[in-house]
Amino acid sequence: MTHPQDDMITWGKMLRKVPAIVRALPRVVRGMRAANVTDPQQPCGLGWHFEQATLRNPDGAALLYGDSVLTYREANQGANRIAHHLHEQGIGKGDVVALFIENRPELLLSVLAVAKLGGICAMLNTSQTQAALVHSLNLVSPVAIVVGAELVAAFAAVRDHVGIRPDRTWFMADQQSSTMPGGYIDLMTASAECPVDNPASTGQIFFNDPCFYIYTSGTTGLPKAGIMKHGRWTKTAVSFGSIALDMGPEDVLYCTLPLYHATGLCVCWGSAIVGASGFAIRRKFSASQFWSDARKFNATTLGYVGELCRYLLDQPAGAKDLDNRVTKMVGNGLRPGVWAQFKQRYGVEHICELYAASDGNIGFTNVLNFDNTIGFCLQHWALVDYAHEVGEPVRGSDGFMRKVQTGGQGLLLARIDEKSPFDGYTDPEKNRKVVLSDVFEKGDRYFNTGDLLRSIGFGHAQFVDRLGDTYRWKGENVSTTEVENVLLQHPQIAEVVAYGVEIENTNGRAGMVAITPSESLASLDMRELLQFAHGQLPHYAVPLFLRIKVKMETTGTFKYQKVRLKEEAFDPDKAGNDPVYAWLPGSDCYVPVTGQLLAQIQGGHFRY
Repeated sequence: MTHPQDDMITWGKMLRKVPAIVRALPRVVRGMRAANVTDPQQPCGLGWHFEQATLRNPDGAALLYGDSVLTYREANQGANRIAHHLHEQGIGKGDVVALFIENRPELLLSVLAVAKLGGICAMLNTSQTQAALVHSLNLVSPVAIVVGAELVAAFAAVRDHVGIRPDRTWFMADQQSSTMPGGYIDLMTASAECPVDNPASTGQIFFNDPCFYIYTSGTTGLPKAGIMKHGRWTKTAVSFGSIALDMGPEDVLYCTLPLYHATGLCVCWGSAIVGASGFAIRRKFSASQFWSDARKFNATTLGYVGELCRYLLDQPAGAKDLDNRVTKMVGNGLRPGVWAQFKQRYGVEHICELYAASDGNIGFTNVLNFDNTIGFCLQHWALVDYAHEVGEPVRGSDGFMRKVQTGGQGLLLARIDEKSPFDGYTDPEKNRKVVLSDVFEKGDRYFNTGDLLRSIGFGHAQFVDRLGDTYRWKGENVSTTEVENVLLQHPQIAEVVAYGVEIENTNGRAGMVAITPSESLASLDMRELLQFAHGQLPHYAVPLFLRIKVKMETTGTFKYQKVRLKEEAFDPDKAGNDPVYAWLPGSDCYVPVTGQLLAQIQGGHFRY
């Protein structure tokens, strides 16, 4: 495992980058000019940029999926037909249209059509059902919805709880199953005869107009809807597509991430559009098919999240691992332990790791291609001291917060100003919770990211943990990310989720991990596993409890569902068929937790 000190950026490391910086400078200056749209009369955003890409590369591949390829001209004309039809049905600027379609070209054509009209796309999470789906829809009051054939059953179950008119409930057929259900209008059929020219409305969309509602997981478990405006979409797409990745018409970006999230929809697709490049997608990520897809699509660039890279490294090594055109990748959450390994095995040259919250106002990008960093950010940001016991940043006797030293860890705050506005959530109460005032001087305002970062020099930073995932034990702060990174290096462990659980009458939270063995439970030596953890982690970070899971439950972006794991903790009755183990004080081995042992632990029988 790399030591944090090894990742500090020194003058020597910086000087070695000078030739690359000089080569990139003209592109960076051009890109920054294009990214920061401040003229209120300058058209911008998704529709406008797609039309520019169509002028630049009309016959080049725009969307690749399975064996089908749509050129920029074909994709633009297809979106225009849909846009003209929606316009005829009264959909216009500021109207919310919900989209409930899995990753396929029809989703992107629908998004593009709504964006060209100045409508707002509510990007529903395709794995949602029942109460969560009703909540997500009613949160943004859509005037219309487009439902993919594959999700008709999920929508049918909640349709009566959502007030969308039947004549604005569109159906999007799927190559795999296209029986037309009753009570829907087939969008492709209805728009087939519409004009193919660009709607005039695209030129009337400016940086302050909302483009998407992107849902993020709320602390209560119900989603929040973050607002993404066309100006921010432009800044994101240009920053990655032009400045960081230098995308061009000869590039193809392969993305298996869900397109209802900002990394897939804005960073990956946006980068492809800005470069007039190909955008190759797949319905759902497949580790075993990933590289054959990348070869088929001739991909030069990948979209990733950290877990996806680890799933690929877990695949058996093969003679074809280096047989690909991929030189660059963009995404977030790549762990230090995986970074160098991934580059070496698959021949990737540039990992453009990013840090951004779809609901925040700040973004970091690893433009200079250092290892193990989220890169730098030109906006005003600060890392401040944070008190884990009370869950708040520390204020000094003067009432202001304290910045951490270079090399130190702190809570990331991003200044809210004209250059970095905070678009916020649809719920004003949620906005109030994340905006801090009078941080370093009277009247200033900062967005609280809720994330712990380390500053590593020259304006660069490293992601440490989400604050909700950092817990205190024995008076020390334990980073779940660090625990996971260490245990993943054990040869018998395939997946790890770390979290803190409460033991009655103790302070703080004790460490617990859910692990999926790479072979079988029988092959896990519980004594050796405890020894391994002690050898690699500080004593207070060694997990006291283990839960063995055959398969982890994850979200669409491979984030683990920790809330339920924390609630069930180390109670064997709540863990279903998952065996639970405890490391008891003074012992040298994890032992199975029985009902009797649970009562002893909670009854204070052991001294923790």
